Amino acid sequence: MTQNSPPLVLPPGLSRATATLSEKDWRRLDDAVTRLHTVNANLWNAEDRVRDARLTAVQVADCKREIDQLNAERNALAERADEVLGTLADEGRADAPLHTETLASVVDRLSVLTLRIWHNERISARDELARRRVPALLQQREEMSAALDTLVADVICGRKRLPAPARYKLYGCDDFEVPDIKPSRHLGSVIAFGGLSECGKSTSAEFVRQTCGAQRLKIGFLLRQAAHRQGLADPYALSARRQAEMLLGELNRFADAHVDTRLFTIESVHDNASITELKQLMGDKLQIVYLDAAFAVRVARSGMPAQAVAAKDEIKMSRGAHQVAAVADHVMDNSGSVAALRARLLRIAAPAGPGALRIATAYGLGLSAPVAAATSDFVDALRANGPAVQLVALTGSPGEGTWIAGWSDLDLLVVAEHDVTDRITEALERYRAALGDAAALGLTLVTPGELTARRLTPRLAFSLYQLQQGQPVLHYAPDLELPSITQDELALAAVRELPQVMLTMRRLRTDACPETLRQLYKHLVLACRLLLREHNQWENGPDRILTAASRLPELPGLSVPPLAEVSAAWREGRSEQALGAVIPAVDQLLTWYAVQLAA
Repeated sequence: MTQNSPPLVLPPGLSRATATLSEKDWRRLDDAVTRLHTVNANLWNAEDRVRDARLTAVQVADCKREIDQLNAERNALAERADEVLGTLADEGRADAPLHTETLASVVDRLSVLTLRIWHNERISARDELARRRVPALLQQREEMSAALDTLVADVICGRKRLPAPARYKLYGCDDFEVPDIKPSRHLGSVIAFGGLSECGKSTSAEFVRQTCGAQRLKIGFLLRQAAHRQGLADPYALSARRQAEMLLGELNRFADAHVDTRLFTIESVHDNASITELKQLMGDKLQIVYLDAAFAVRVARSGMPAQAVAAKDEIKMSRGAHQVAAVADHVMDNSGSVAALRARLLRIAAPAGPGALRIATAYGLGLSAPVAAATSDFVDALRANGPAVQLVALTGSPGEGTWIAGWSDLDLLVVAEHDVTDRITEALERYRAALGDAAALGLTLVTPGELTARRLTPRLAFSLYQLQQGQPVLHYAPDLELPSITQDELALAAVRELPQVMLTMRRLRTDACPETLRQLYKHLVLACRLLLREHNQWENGPDRILTAASRLPELPGLSVPPLAEVSAAWREGRSEQALGAVIPAVDQLLTWYAVQLAA
């Protein structure tokens, strides 16, 4: 319904009859009748506006187009209602007298009469003629309701037949029907940002664009585009439902033309009625975010006088901008920290989900017996903390099946609540003592909130990706939620991480000695892995990675001994011999990298 319009009350006999319909038919009828009454209210208002002598020719033409659209929709909705109402009839009485109109036609007339009563009552205080009309109109509604109930009873028991519901109205084409517009299959998620002036709508949308690759769009732009296609001068003069359908139509058009874009943001939501209608059309595909902040905070951010911000607020509030909070999926206080705001935005833009992970024991990862026993005891100690510890995994070589005693590290990933950090530290000290010199241990300790807010380093993102691809974990909670990591994200992460890896490898090369063999070799493998990701090649295991990297464009083949030989030389004190084979490969890669960037 449009604002301040009366509801349509169906007579009791019809209401009882429709209550016998199936749930699906009842909802379909309720939607058609509700929309029909809304269209009639909008049509009344449009016909009032077009009579304004101050309108320009363009505005009159615009109103006429709107009236035509609403009339077409009115007839199509009445037909849709009759499709359901017709099922109430007793089809066994073919000889029953034929009534002159359908049930939906009477409902349509009742809707118009309801509006007529309401409009006359509004002006009755200042219009004597309107005041005199009201009792007669109320009597008409009472008689029409009674007549409709009688007709329903006659139709149900077969005393009357109904005519065919098709109206065959022509409005610029011969096959018009109300478009049952739905989101395109290419339209992914849409986040709509609303709020008053300087609340952070544009800043939030830009953050989602930068971090999640969203496409930013303005609601005003979309409506103007749709109006241009349909020959309308003022799309804001249309009903909330029509505006929502036009918005969805443009979103669908854009999504169909950009099929690789799966996330969109739209700004700025200043009309609570149209965004509510758009939510009904899109369902959970649309997430409405209302950003709230104190007036003083917004003034301070704007750099404008308080009066200027207040004036902008007044305009937005006149359109219902402040009422968007009541229909929003998320209301965020943007007076606090940027970290908190961005964490919530990322949970909306890229929500985490339950992790279907593969679980294994420490004894199934190819570890030596003492290391496996120490690892198993550590996992048991962490598991004793209950749901506060949500995941324990050994990433890297144990998961890839390439762990080598005396060479490989133990890269430990633990997801746990912050308040159990002290207990994890105690367990970690016992773990290190049990390992002794058998393996070096590196810990990544992250909270569940950091994961769902996607506060991830490139290496952590890759570790999560590997777990999602089937690498085993040692423990995880059933309600664990993990961010979904894509190969595209990792390719972008590789671009960010590679410079630091190359700088470190260049430093290690400068200080190359037998003691740095292990670090130098591992950075060579890591650099090659990241370069391969940029070329959309995904290899695991050092030997496979170095072989694949040798096929990069213009890079001479890297002649590096197999991992087994390099690690054996390290463990047996022959590091200098292995270093002589690793250094040339490092030099080749550094030279190639410098040439590529210089080009």
